[in-house]
Amino acid sequence: MELLLAVARLGSLGRAAQELGITQPAASSRIRAMERRLGVPLVERSPRGSRLTEAGALVTDWARRVVEAAEAFDAGVHALRGRRDSRLRVAASMTIAEYLLPGWLIALRAHRPGTAVSLIAGNSAAVAGRLLAAEADLGFVEGLEVPRGLDGAVVGRDRLVVVVAPAHPWTRRRTPVSPAELAAAPLVLRERGSGTRQVLDAALAGHGGLAEPLLELASTTAVKAAAVDGAAPAVLSVLAVGEELAARRLVEIPVEGVALRRELRAVWPAGQRPEGPARDLLGLTRSGD
Repeated sequence: MELLLAVARLGSLGRAAQELGITQPAASSRIRAMERRLGVPLVERSPRGSRLTEAGALVTDWARRVVEAAEAFDAGVHALRGRRDSRLRVAASMTIAEYLLPGWLIALRAHRPGTAVSLIAGNSAAVAGRLLAAEADLGFVEGLEVPRGLDGAVVGRDRLVVVVAPAHPWTRRRTPVSPAELAAAPLVLRERGSGTRQVLDAALAGHGGLAEPLLELASTTAVKAAAVDGAAPAVLSVLAVGEELAARRLVEIPVEGVALRRELRAVWPAGQRPEGPARDLLGLTRSGD
């Protein structure tokens, strides 16, 4: 149809072919194919050029409306894509939000400077809820498995450590803490629904389960501050306590016979692969694999 419109405007099949970036034989073949499909001649060819037949003029008027509608459709789709690509909503569990995402988002900004990013931090259960409610484009969680209704990909691995203030009696032990001792101790813990709590609950389920926490707090920073103040032992990601361990504000306590490791995952609604800036951020998180 675009070729037919160009012939009508330029009066030459050769010039129309040149404008559309195809050869004249290819243009002639397309016009003949259209004529066969419609069952009427559309273009008369002569040494002086090409002109539309009476039927060709009618078809050209109809074709113009179709082409204009297609161009409007294309423009609308591009506008939608541009709007989508201009923003990215990320939901992330606390440890990833505080200690990994800032670096990933700086790298994304270098790659997509025009994309505005909003970050919602919460526990892993809250992240899953945001994605399922279409309130986030990409999520990051720290639990043992991909939450129901989501697909995911591993973007890193993490280790949980038991930490205490330097004056705590456990710092003078000559033997590691046993799983039963850890389970029975009043701890400073993250709330239920957090990835850290899920891993700890699962690891100690066969050792009597966790005792009632001394404190149950909703952020990694709050748990860490309570441990530094000497409230009780805490279990935190090694990512979160590196500075405190190096400065001896906290001491890591060895624990034997229990695995406190977890995978860090990017997650998204099942069957909906990330697109646009979400896909680019996912690629940046996995570039170190």
